[in-house]
Amino acid sequence: LPESTSTETLLETVKKLNQDDSVHGILVQLPLPKQIDTNTIIDAIDIHKDVDGLHPLNVGLLRNDRPYFIPCTPKGVMTILKSYDIDLEGKNALVIGRSQLIGKPIASLLLKENATVTQAHSKTKNLEQLIENNDIIVVAVGHKEMIKKDMLNEHHIVIDVGIHEDGDTLVGDVEK
Repeated sequence: LPESTSTETLLETVKKLNQDDSVHGILVQLPLPKQIDTNTIIDAIDIHKDVDGLHPLNVGLLRNDRPYFIPCTPKGVMTILKSYDIDLEGKNALVIGRSQLIGKPIASLLLKENATVTQAHSKTKNLEQLIENNDIIVVAVGHKEMIKKDMLNEHHIVIDVGIHEDGDTLVGDVEK
């Protein structure tokens, strides 16, 4: 749909997709243009087709360890950790970011695996100290290279899910 699409037009599109049996998943690319009421659109998605897990019922199910869908990026973070045989039980994990799409779900998933989770964000004042005191750092803060490499050490397990264009290259939320 064009960027000029209205809330009403997008809402009708979502409703049609909800009713279409050939559509198994709906992913609304966020952020939406300013004129669109994001909550209205997210709330309209059938919870059984809400592959990003953003509908309030899916958020609640994930928070209660009963997810219908696990958002893809948080699920990918967990897959990476498991593929490296990282035992999360009892580990101190810092999630830097609080978005509905990544930060909050990954915190819930880490808690489910018995990690001790601290959640921080771009306004956190003692971020460097928090980083120092954690084993696993998941960065999804949305600020290019906000976490400087000298804030990290060789013992940290760092997963950076940030992505930003920097000229012809892509960089993350963590400085290389």
